[in-house]
Amino acid sequence: MLVFLWIFQVAFLDTCYTIIRQAQVEGYASKITKSIKNDSDVTLAISNISRENEMSVFVYDSGDEIMTKEYTSEFNNPSGLREINMHSIYSYYKLAKDRGGKYITTSSIKEEQKSYYTADDEASSDELSEFRLDDSGFKIREQRRRAQNLIYAEVVKLGGNEERFVLVTALITPVDTVLNTLRIQLIFVSVIFILFAMILAFVVSRRLSRPLVEINTTIKQLARRNYNVEFRSKGYLEVNELSDTLNITRRELQKTDNLRQELIANVSHDLRTPLTMITGYGEVMRDLPGENTPENVQVIIDEANRLTNLVNDMLDLSKLQSGAIEIEPEQFSLTGEVNDILLRYTKLSEQEGYDISFKHDKNVYVNADRIKLGQVIYNFINNAVNHCGEDKTVIVTQKANDKKVRIEVTDHGEGIPEDKLEYIWDRYYKVDKEHKRGVIGTGLGLSIVKNILDLHGATYGVKSKLGSGSTFWFEMDRI
Repeated sequence: MLVFLWIFQVAFLDTCYTIIRQAQVEGYASKITKSIKNDSDVTLAISNISRENEMSVFVYDSGDEIMTKEYTSEFNNPSGLREINMHSIYSYYKLAKDRGGKYITTSSIKEEQKSYYTADDEASSDELSEFRLDDSGFKIREQRRRAQNLIYAEVVKLGGNEERFVLVTALITPVDTVLNTLRIQLIFVSVIFILFAMILAFVVSRRLSRPLVEINTTIKQLARRNYNVEFRSKGYLEVNELSDTLNITRRELQKTDNLRQELIANVSHDLRTPLTMITGYGEVMRDLPGENTPENVQVIIDEANRLTNLVNDMLDLSKLQSGAIEIEPEQFSLTGEVNDILLRYTKLSEQEGYDISFKHDKNVYVNADRIKLGQVIYNFINNAVNHCGEDKTVIVTQKANDKKVRIEVTDHGEGIPEDKLEYIWDRYYKVDKEHKRGVIGTGLGLSIVKNILDLHGATYGVKSKLGSGSTFWFEMDRI
């Protein structure tokens, strides 16, 4: 702002003043020509304009060969008039005629300034040449400075050969004094504004830096896994939003860290149990004659399968979350896929009395990744089997309309508390923290389901009531 002030009020002041003065002269000349055309009181208009605006105005009858003066303003500008003789007036008239009736120009003139001193005033030898004595015995110091005279000429047609020539002169006085005044003012204004800007910058920077320093200190504590910190820095809107975002980040990091600890506990337990059994049965078969039975071998095989499933689940989730797995859609019967998956539970139903049914009224086709969607259905059913309760009942339901198909898997088990429903899709999360022999898993199954369904653009959810069981579902487009 200060640079612009210096440029426009000092560097371009003289130019701006000349432009404004020129526009002013043209405007008032237009009023005079309008008075001439309307045959109104030209003398009064000229007198008012010239006196109030320090302009010399002359109107000539230029209809004849000899130009005669008709009106003259009361204001007289001797220094300007001295440069304009009759020959110059004719020249301006011709220039105006050649340029469509109007002509404006500036001419340099010398303006005299006199300083009076008494004859007794002393002066240096260098100054004596600048002084002369007038008839009254005063010493006169004559100074000359360059100025400009603005000259506006216009030929006014009145009809036939009758016309008037309007000549307006206005002195463009040098603005050296004004420039010096403005320069001094701008120096003071610049100093004041610079001091004010420095103080304001200091205050604002302190207000901005203080909450940022507090946030930085708190972040360092958070980096040391101190999740009990709270970002309370207050300040500008952006600082408040940053504090809120960091608080959300802190809570998410705390939740992730808790899940990581649960993962370590879960995986440690789920790995240790089958490994212990494999080792134990292997030692028994090695050390005791007659213990190398098919039943003992089957236990070892089952526990090895449990380890395989655990490792596969962890690998699948890692690949899904990193984007390394892409779906390979194909058209297939979703109804037939559900029936095929239920065949895997035939032995479980026959030996342990589980009642697993599938309710549907039509054969529905979808365009999806068959293997991964089968993994979703298998996880839902397996989850329901593990938590179905004493009645050992699992109901798979297919609901379809013209555009969508919905698969629901319902059990009559213990249900899920309402405050824990939002967490069940998180990786490593288990509603029941106790490890039971009959409930196998690391909490990865539903997280894998979530990622697969997200890849398919499907919707999904869970409905549960504590003590009444749960219903897991997903819905997607059908063909």
